Amino acid sequence: MQASGAVPGWPRTRGSFAEDPPCPPGANGPGEREGASTAPPRDLGGGSFPGAEPRPRAGQGGSMLSRVRSAVAHLVSSGGAPPPGPKSPDLTNATSALPTVPPEVPRSPSARTGSGSAVPPKTAEARASFSRPTFLQLSPGGLRRADDHAGRAVQSPPDTGRRLPWSTGYAEVINAGKSRHNEDQACCEVVYVEGRRSVSGVPREPSRSQGLCFYYWGLFDGHAGGGAAEMASRLLHFHIREQLKDLVEILQDPSPPPLCLPSTPGAPGSSDPSHLVGPQSCWSSQKEVTHESLVVGAIENAFHLMDEQMARERRGHHVEGGCCALVVVYLLGKVYVANAGDSRAIIVRNGEIIPMSREFTPETERQRLQQLGFLKPELLGGEFTHLEFPRRVQPKELGQRMLYRDQNMTGWAYKKIELEDLRFPLVCGEGKKARVMATIGVTRGLGDHNLKVCSSTLPIKPFLSCFPEVRVYDLTQYEHCPDDVLVLGTDGLWDVTSDSEVAATVDRVLSGYEPNDPSRYTALAQALVLGARGTPRDRGWRLPNNKLGSGDDISVFIIPLGGPGSYS
Repeated sequence: MQASGAVPGWPRTRGSFAEDPPCPPGANGPGEREGASTAPPRDLGGGSFPGAEPRPRAGQGGSMLSRVRSAVAHLVSSGGAPPPGPKSPDLTNATSALPTVPPEVPRSPSARTGSGSAVPPKTAEARASFSRPTFLQLSPGGLRRADDHAGRAVQSPPDTGRRLPWSTGYAEVINAGKSRHNEDQACCEVVYVEGRRSVSGVPREPSRSQGLCFYYWGLFDGHAGGGAAEMASRLLHFHIREQLKDLVEILQDPSPPPLCLPSTPGAPGSSDPSHLVGPQSCWSSQKEVTHESLVVGAIENAFHLMDEQMARERRGHHVEGGCCALVVVYLLGKVYVANAGDSRAIIVRNGEIIPMSREFTPETERQRLQQLGFLKPELLGGEFTHLEFPRRVQPKELGQRMLYRDQNMTGWAYKKIELEDLRFPLVCGEGKKARVMATIGVTRGLGDHNLKVCSSTLPIKPFLSCFPEVRVYDLTQYEHCPDDVLVLGTDGLWDVTSDSEVAATVDRVLSGYEPNDPSRYTALAQALVLGARGTPRDRGWRLPNNKLGSGDDISVFIIPLGGPGSYS
């Protein structure tokens, strides 16, 4: 059975506690707390960057200079994404064939019963192109402020007594004009998982086995449009739940996981446990498989299935662009941090910094990209070379010996320059300017199925991986205090803030609050966002040291590891 078949389609509402069976008391969570509320269906949309020059229509001509200016303006505004294609029809028309999911404007829970929408009713495109996480509970005026590039007001959930799970703190701010809307999305849920079958093959009686609850946080940093981030924020946790259904009974059994599961519940012989293939029944030198690795595999498969769903539904539902994904799952005493992209997670524990992710960029994954280009040169289209040189090779340097490195090298050596070396390098630039095929600056994430090399039909998706790196932190191995936190942030935070500066802010802000004050974690998230955004001055947003602040979207989760609650 494919997991994707049981995952809600798109667009749909987020899962809520009312839809799923409640988490059994003491199942495996840190206590009974309210979580994020259900999100109403939110429309997707994009739109070109305001101010970008329109491309000349066919038959109208247009000078080469104007086309070059337009391309440069787009590259500057979008960070290297390909030029926008012809304008798509608005979402109202696109979804008119789906009577069960009528299009509606983005609205917060408080606006659902009110009069009017959360966004001024200007055009169908405007209504379809902007939405924020439902747990922010933004009013129509709040949504307008959240979409204001000039004021860049920091948004956080209201202090109304209904807090996020674990009293999680959250804050976000829109970019300074880099894209039309905030392309970051966030999700925070408590998800109940009921087992699909008994491991022994006998259909389980509801009273005989308890399901599992997992706590879930996700940050999704969109690029080239917000559709992929929007879709992932709504559906990825459902894919994770579907992958965990086969593991409910296995994870609660201390014995080693079985090598194989019965093919069909109730099939001949499946009710006899002796027919189950045990760990030692095939060969003596079987690899050890832990329960922890099963959860890691479930998360990895969920990312893959989410990416496949985006590929299937991208045309019908305007799932434009792609997104980096940083996800945290708490299950049975362990925290699983899955990262695909350039967002980052760190634990600050008693002043110590513990990295829980690494960024996936053209620089950090150079050898993987070059290896793929070497093994499948057809993916390079005769336009790129998999080799890397310190700079672009010039025709006058043919026959000379120049520094280079290939997929097997971490150092540099000399080679004779040949005609093929004049092609553009697969990986070029360094730091934040590094690009794959001169187009995109991240190498892992979800979506990007339509991404092509600029002014070419060459697809870039084969070089982009949807699989995350998953790191595990065992909460039961340490006695945490209320000041120990897990910090999640999109690259808008980390572009201008170091790990040590974040740790210093954690100490400074939390020391000003009582340990049992749940608002301290929201205050910390706000302080980190404000510190990275800076203050407006004559020459843009500036930090206290007069360096440029972050002009990107910034989103931050603060997850307390030591309080409130007991996690063992």
